[in-house]
Order: sequence, then structure tokens, then C-alpha cells
Amino acid sequence: MDDLDRQIIARLRQDSRTPAAALAAELKVSRGTVQNRIERMLARGAILGFTIRTRGVEAQQIRAVMSVEVTGDKTQAVVRALRGFPQVAAIHSTNGRWDLVVDLATDSLAGFSETLDAIRRIDGIGVTETSLLLKSY
Repeated sequence: MDDLDRQIIARLRQDSRTPAAALAAELKVSRGTVQNRIERMLARGAILGFTIRTRGVEAQQIRAVMSVEVTGDKTQAVVRALRGFPQVAAIHSTNGRWDLVVDLATDSLAGFSETLDAIRRIDGIGVTETSLLLKSY
């Protein structure tokens, strides 16, 4: 991945519906170059897909990041269990004090509390620390 690829990705992050012709004009390359680069990044897995953000739905979600310490050799079982929660938006392995970082999203504080309680009961989860996300930039 070179600077042009990174510039294309940066602009697509701002608006994934930007036409290739508009990207090409902004980046001073041909439309074909932009299309070929995007197709290549999709094929390599550098771009996994395109999405939308909605103000109404996301504005009403309770979002948080949960750091998880896994006990013993149960990481894969914990990850499988976490994948079963619709409130789990993403699971990341990490280094340092925590074994996993889990992105959570619920529609209410009551739902958030229930989700935390259920996750903490998963066999293999030791200590957790959760931080609510107040504002995204």
C-alpha cells in the first residue's frame, strides 16, 4: 500500500459514496487508476467493505469498550461466546494487562447493564474493566 492508496482510503472513510471520478479529480490521477486501486485493495482485503453511518440510530446507542482478562487457556472459547452477543460490535486481541478489548453497543442503560452481567458470567472471563464512550470525534 502506497501513499495514493492511503489517500483513497482516507477520502472513502469520509464518504464511501464518493464517485471514482471525484476522487480522481481530487487526487489528480485518472478515474481508471482510482477504480483499479480500489478493486485491488478489495481483493487483497485492505478494504473489507463499505458502510453507512446514521445519526438517528447511533445517537441513541449506549456504547462502551470493555477490557477483558481471560483466565487460563480459554481465549478461543471466550471469543466464541462473545460472538454470540448481538451487543458485541467487535472483539480485539491485545497485549499488556488485558487479553481482549470488546466494543459494545446497546439501546439502553438497562440493556447495557444486562449485557455486562451476562458477559461477566462467561466461563474464562476473569477481570473486566468497562468505559462508556461519551463522544466520538
